[in-house]
Amino acid sequence: MPPPGRGSDGFRNVYEDVRYADAYADLAFPGTYHLAFRDLPGVFARHAPGRRALDFGCGAGRSTRFLERCGFEAVGVDISRDMVAKAREADPAGDYRVIADGDFGRLAPGSFDLALSAFTFDNVPTAARKVRILSGLRALLVPGGCLVNLVSSPEIYVNEWASFSTRAFPENRRARSGDVVRIVNLAIADRTPVEDVLWTDDAWGEVYAAAGLEPAETLRPLATPADPGEWVSEITIPPWVITVLRPAKGRSAA
Repeated sequence: MPPPGRGSDGFRNVYEDVRYADAYADLAFPGTYHLAFRDLPGVFARHAPGRRALDFGCGAGRSTRFLERCGFEAVGVDISRDMVAKAREADPAGDYRVIADGDFGRLAPGSFDLALSAFTFDNVPTAARKVRILSGLRALLVPGGCLVNLVSSPEIYVNEWASFSTRAFPENRRARSGDVVRIVNLAIADRTPVEDVLWTDDAWGEVYAAAGLEPAETLRPLATPADPGEWVSEITIPPWVITVLRPAKGRSAA
């Protein structure tokens, strides 16, 4: 049996903890998070062919409501009942659904112009699980649709940030792709360390190819003097990687 709070693979997803869900539910887009979402409206305008969107790993609904403000008809899905309950409390009119891990059986294939995954894959261990989920998301896209995968850069786990700290985890510097790394979110009251899975650019490339996806655009946002906030590393080191993905040639979206 796995230790309490851990899955069969030994990985602990702190977002499934009700106390952490409570602390995370009110989070907006402060500090370092601002850079994750600042450029997304432009990305959507360049790549999404329509206005039907899926928010995979919606959590407390922050990114789903962001999609709605960008003009999308959005559906948020998550494996955490506590997080989905918080999303429904904050947005009673929204469409939020609990799904089993990687199970898209209740969503119609070929029904979304855009699938957004904001930080979700930071908490998905193993290449096999990533490939399985990404393949499922690919099948949900309309022809010409796209998947936007927003993840933490490997550099986020070895530097200090406006909204995060890794100072207490020097072992992160020895981590290789696929290893568990730890980080503290300074933007919320609960300072429980988050366990993420380090994933390098090369490893992502292999996963995308195996899932039948190919990058159409990649962004590594940096802070500028025009951005609000007191920056630490954000002006010179990108904390996030945003990848726009489309079905590879010869692989249908639906």
